[in-house]
Amino acid sequence: MDDEVVLLDFCPSMFCARIKIALAEKGVKYDCKEQDLLGNMKSQMLVELNPVLKKVPILIHNGKAVCESLIIVEYIDEVWSDKAPLLPSDPYQRSQAKFWANFIDKKIWSSGRKLWRTNGEKLEEAKIEFIESLKPLEGNLGDNKPYFGGETFGFLDIAFVPFYCWFYVYETFGNFTIEPHCPMLIE
Repeated sequence: MDDEVVLLDFCPSMFCARIKIALAEKGVKYDCKEQDLLGNMKSQMLVELNPVLKKVPILIHNGKAVCESLIIVEYIDEVWSDKAPLLPSDPYQRSQAKFWANFIDKKIWSSGRKLWRTNGEKLEEAKIEFIESLKPLEGNLGDNKPYFGGETFGFLDIAFVPFYCWFYVYETFGNFTIEPHCPMLIE
């Protein structure tokens, strides 16, 4: 019997993009149910499957809902463990990947969000905060490593790549360039 996999998605969401990347890495076929989140009307399915937070992404695997992007990526890694491991097998390395993914969700997300929601003096502060939040992450990348996990694309890369895709938006709204401050993240 084949697995039934459905993703409740919102195309512009970097959190939903994580799930699509993880499923692609694992070679898992899925149906996508795009949610219209631009208005205040959330679908009944979304509210029923995530009654606490009422947000996407939601992965439905054989009728069971899994919520929150990093939890879903970890779930995907465990369920389809026979291909392309996403989390390191070493417990310490795994804890570090989870720490930095959490850092992305807390620091990069909040400081990036400020960039497109503020102006004037507060915008200048938001630019500095955003750049400062990227620097420790760039330090974790290290020299001459193509991925955060070294030579292997994995959990932390999946957590970060959708944010990287928004860098142009951040730069445009903030009227600045990231590359001079964090060149390794841009390469």
